[in-house]
Amino acid sequence: MRFIPTPAMWRSLIRTVASATRASDAEDLLQAAYIKLEEYQVMHRVENPSGFLVTAAVNIARDEYRRSQIAPMDSAESLLMSLKDGAPLQEEILSMRQRLAEVRVALGKLNPRTRKILLMHRVENLKYREISEILGISVSAVEKHIAKATLFLADRISE
Repeated sequence: MRFIPTPAMWRSLIRTVASATRASDAEDLLQAAYIKLEEYQVMHRVENPSGFLVTAAVNIARDEYRRSQIAPMDSAESLLMSLKDGAPLQEEILSMRQRLAEVRVALGKLNPRTRKILLMHRVENLKYREISEILGISVSAVEKHIAKATLFLADRISE
């Protein structure tokens, strides 16, 4: 059933919305809320249309306030953001080279078979099953080698 407020009820709703939002555009808010009510009533029954209107109007006012608080980027800031270089810093490059050297040293200390299995999995992206078929060992053995290598490397490489 469609809700059509009387003129007196509409004025009362405007006063309620105005006091709840302290907005000078309470009637505009109420109009927008009424449209939401009409759309909502197509699929749902509304027990308290007046309450729906007030709540929707207050929510619309809050949304508008939040949108108004977002500061637009000025053109200089926008230009700086477009010029930002995505390349890593020199410190990051140095740190990654040091970590890579640690990984190489640690890999050199691994049992050759374990190292081979780890590299087949991590570098060649082979699945455990594929590695087991290539090397003629069980999937369980591959899992154990990968776990052993992972723990070994984690212990030897600094964060």
